[in-house]
Amino acid sequence: MSVADAVRAMGPGALTEEGLRRHVFPLFSKTLARPGIYLANHSLGRPLDKTEDDLLEGFRFWQTRLGDAWDLWMEEEQAHRARLARLIGAARADCVVPKTSAGQGLRTVLNALPGVPRVVSTKGEFDSVDVILKQYAAVGRIAVEFVECDGEGRVDVSRLIERVGEGVQLVVISQVMFTTGCVVGGLDLLSERCHAVGARLLVDAYHAVGVFPVDVAAMGADYLIGGSYKYLRGGPGAAFLYVSPEAMGGFRPLDIGWFAKEEPFRYERPDPPRFAEGGDAFLESTPPVLTYYHARAGQELTLELGVGRIRDYNLGRLRRLKGYLAEFGVGASGADEGHGGFLTVESGEASSLADALERKGITADARGRWLRLSPDYLTTDDALREAAAGVADLMA
Repeated sequence: MSVADAVRAMGPGALTEEGLRRHVFPLFSKTLARPGIYLANHSLGRPLDKTEDDLLEGFRFWQTRLGDAWDLWMEEEQAHRARLARLIGAARADCVVPKTSAGQGLRTVLNALPGVPRVVSTKGEFDSVDVILKQYAAVGRIAVEFVECDGEGRVDVSRLIERVGEGVQLVVISQVMFTTGCVVGGLDLLSERCHAVGARLLVDAYHAVGVFPVDVAAMGADYLIGGSYKYLRGGPGAAFLYVSPEAMGGFRPLDIGWFAKEEPFRYERPDPPRFAEGGDAFLESTPPVLTYYHARAGQELTLELGVGRIRDYNLGRLRRLKGYLAEFGVGASGADEGHGGFLTVESGEASSLADALERKGITADARGRWLRLSPDYLTTDDALREAAAGVADLMA
C-alpha cells in the first residue's frame, strides 16, 4: 500500500495507536522488526520500507538511462524542494536550496556577507553551528558575540534583542534548543529588531521541522537551515537552506556552482556569469541526487499525516512517558507546548545512563547533563511503560 493510501485508510481526525498499528506500522515493517525500544527519534528518524524502494528507483535511472537520467533526477529535485517548502510554509519552492548539511547552509550565508560581519548567537547552539561560528571568528572572518542560556538551557530572546544594534549583520538562533528541547519564543520580535537595524535572522529549525508546524513567514526568518535526518525520516545528507524572497535581493553567495547558471546544460560561459532566476541562483555544483530519493518517503508521510496531527499525538506520547516516569519518582521536562519532540531527564550521569539503557535494549542519548527521550508515533504505550521502568531502575 502506498503512503497516501495507508493514511487515507486510517481516516481523518486525531491519530490513535490502534489506527497507526493497523495502517502506518506496516509501512515500517523492516525497522520495526528490530528488537528493543527506540527513543532516539530526535537524533535519527526511522526509515519507511518505501525509502529503500525510492532509493533503488533513483539508482535504476542511473543504471538503465545513464546520462538521460538527469531529466528525471532534476524532476525529483524540484519535488524535493516543493515538499520541504510546504513543510516550512515557504512561499515558493525555489526558496529552498538543497544542502548536504545544515552547517553548509550556515556557511553559505556567512561567506556571502561583506567585510568582517558582526554576528550575534547563543552558547546553546548545536555543535556544527557552534564550531563554524567559532572557527570563522578565530580566523578573522566574522566577529561573533555569544549570549548565555539560563541554567535550564533556555534562551531569553529579549537578551538577544538587546544585543542587536547598528552594525550587527546576522543573528543565528535555534527554534528548538537541542539540549533541552525548549522552544524559543518571540522569533518574530527578534526578526523585527533585526530588520529595524539592517540585520538578517537565520533560524536553525532542525529540531522543529516535522515536530510542529513551522511558518517561516510568520517568524520573519530571512534564512532557515534544517534537514531530513531526524523527524522527517530522510537520512543524512538531505538538508536545506531557506532564503526568503526578500533576502534574495542583493544576496549573491560565493557557495555556488554551475547548477546556479541560467540553463546550465547549455554550457554557455558568459563573463560575468548569468545566473538563474530566484532561488535557483543559489544552487551549487553537481548535486548528490540520490539524497532526494531517500528523503522522499519520510517527507510524504509527514505531509500526509499532517504535522499538526503528528504534534498532537506525540505530545500525548510524551505526556504518557512523563507520567510513567513520575510514577517511579523520576522527574522529566517537556511534553508541553514550550518544548519540542523529546523529554529530558537531568542527571550528572546522563551519558552513562544512555549507555546503560542501550544495554537494556532502550535506545536514547544524552547531551551534557540531559538524558533525551523521544518516542514517536511508532512507539507503543507498552514500550513507554517499559522504558520508564528501565530509566527508573538505573537511576535508583
